[in-house]
Amino acid sequence: MTTPLSQKTREIYNNHMDSTIWNDFPFRDDDIVIATWAKSGTTWMQQIVSQLIFKGEEGLNVSEMSPWLDLRLPPAPVKLEALEAQTHRRFIKTHLPVDALVFNPAVKYLYIARDGRDAVWSMHNHQINMTPEMMEALNTAPNLVGPPLAPPPEDPRTFFLEWLNEDGFPVWSLWENIRTWWAVRDLPNVMLIHFNDLKADMPGEMRRIAKFLEIDVAEDAWPAIIEHCSFDYMKAHADKVVPLGGQPWKGGAKTFINKGSNGRWREKLTAEDSAAYEARALKELGAECVRWLESGERV
Repeated sequence: MTTPLSQKTREIYNNHMDSTIWNDFPFRDDDIVIATWAKSGTTWMQQIVSQLIFKGEEGLNVSEMSPWLDLRLPPAPVKLEALEAQTHRRFIKTHLPVDALVFNPAVKYLYIARDGRDAVWSMHNHQINMTPEMMEALNTAPNLVGPPLAPPPEDPRTFFLEWLNEDGFPVWSLWENIRTWWAVRDLPNVMLIHFNDLKADMPGEMRRIAKFLEIDVAEDAWPAIIEHCSFDYMKAHADKVVPLGGQPWKGGAKTFINKGSNGRWREKLTAEDSAAYEARALKELGAECVRWLESGERV
């Protein structure tokens, strides 16, 4: 089932992404697409899905198995060839809004979100620890559109205010991303998950995800699956979990898996800063979506 809300209407290009790769991607009916704005539990969700598919198997190289399809690196033909060669049920990552990818009614879409302040705080850590070599690779890859990626300010509050005032700069808009996925939340092949709900009840949320993906899991497999999706396990096996094995970040893969905590912005943002964020969120998303984004109440 598709609706006008799930039709591709545009392409998105920036210092990270090129959405045109989706135009050439040959879907399989059992594919799973994991979507987020960014820094909202994407890698966690990839680990969860891998564990559900492979029934708690150890040693899975999730970073290789589940590529960020619309990232400008490596070149599109390399990613498409690697995905075509996969024989297991595929699970693919995107940071695009719905209307910039190709929406397939036979495919399952998992969208995970987090309070924007938490996501941006995590994004600051992500950007400030990116190696100069990775920034250069992104900036010199063919067909760069828009400003090149540059090191962020040291102060996370300054980074946050730039992001808020410039609609996502230096990355991409949170508002349009969440707004488009919220609009398709009632489609039968779309499931919205909140980071807070995963933190509060990971086993319960994982069972809900398994049901949505139509994956049968034997009861005796659940303990291993749950253990392998814990923060401690993922940190200990970070080189198998995080994108590109963690090479793009100073300190490697364990830097990428930072704290997994919420509310760090409370120590830095003023009451006026938060009020400006909340007013913007209400204007962009509407009251119902804002409540979900802040609280994690299930939809």
